[in-house]
Amino acid sequence: MSKKEFNPAPHDKHADDPKHAVQADKEQRKLEKGLEDTFPASDPVSETQPKPSKD
Repeated sequence: MSKKEFNPAPHDKHADDPKHAVQADKEQRKLEKGLEDTFPASDPVSETQPKPSKD
């Protein structure tokens, strides 16, 4: 009898791509940080920065 390596959790084909999940976590942290920095405020938080004005 040959000894096989035990793998208790085989790859889940329905799971999120780990790289995509890491990027989503970073974006979520940015939004949360922005919310903390602007609280209390009436304007919603945006994950993108506005373009600099030409003035």
